Amino acid sequence: MVDFSYKNITSSMVVLKCIGPNRFFLERAIFPQEVFSSMAPEGSQLEIWGIESYGPNLEERLRVTAPFIAEDPVAA
Repeated sequence: MVDFSYKNITSSMVVLKCIGPNRFFLERAIFPQEVFSSMAPEGSQLEIWGIESYGPNLEERLRVTAPFIAEDPVAA
């Protein structure tokens, strides 16, 4: 599982959907300026859906990945 955070920088509510391996599914309404933090399996797909007058609109699609931590090589 990987920690992730999402901040809704828009002026309207969005719906966050996270779909991952092994039937992992998470769906939350995120209010304007709210920061949402959770955990998801690595490789999960995050979708951000806006609400328009004509229906839902996919605004952003992201991938949950583990942070890259570079290690310093040991000099001999």
